[in-house]
Amino acid sequence: MKFYDLNVPTEESPSEPLPLKVVHQEHKDSAQLMVSFFDASVDDLPEGNGWANDTLTLITHAGTHVDAPWHYYPTCGGKKARTIDEMPLEWFYGDGVVLDMRHKEKGGLISVEDLQQALEKISYTLKPFDIVLIWTDTDKLWGQAEYFNSGAGVSAAGTRWLIEQGIRVMGIDTWGWDQPFWAQKERFKETGDPDVIWEAHRVGRDLEYCQIEKLANLDQLPRPTGFKVSCFPVKITGGSGGWTRVVAMVDE
Repeated sequence: MKFYDLNVPTEESPSEPLPLKVVHQEHKDSAQLMVSFFDASVDDLPEGNGWANDTLTLITHAGTHVDAPWHYYPTCGGKKARTIDEMPLEWFYGDGVVLDMRHKEKGGLISVEDLQQALEKISYTLKPFDIVLIWTDTDKLWGQAEYFNSGAGVSAAGTRWLIEQGIRVMGIDTWGWDQPFWAQKERFKETGDPDVIWEAHRVGRDLEYCQIEKLANLDQLPRPTGFKVSCFPVKITGGSGGWTRVVAMVDE
């Protein structure tokens, strides 16, 4: 079995416009604190070295992460929306399916027809609890400010259609599941329709699902189906999302 890392790094980057700060503590900087637990002195530690540590200041939607229904809206289907710690674990391990959307233009909308055509190309029929991964190749821009504004996004209709096929976890290799914000802004100005704002996320007002954002390396998978995906989110009490290490497992 071969393992594939489908995450972007959790790091300070021009690709992350929302707050993210990482501070690394070196071994000698922690020595005084470490010895305080043992009534010892720094001289008692090997070469005066304590432990390495790190402090991260970031939102739950930084880096590769899973959105919970609570992120989309306070309610889902008339009930309180579930937070990330309340989601069923069995949702986050299953058969993976990659749908190739590299042909979609920057800021484009991925429609139901786009999804169906991609499935026809790989001769695959979705089944409940497949984990659907949308491949736009936008992760190649990671580390650049352009990443935030690039890639296509899934439409509300496309999101609903996936849920209707029994899909509960879906992901994309762009900053967000929806179109980039600039494209939503343009559509709003053109139409005056507020429903175009965050339209795919807002599907979660009615239908329960989770989405993975900021995937990477989908081009490294040897085939679009026939592999497992593990994407368990960190258990944050009351969280609107949770960081995840997404791993694809392929039998060689």
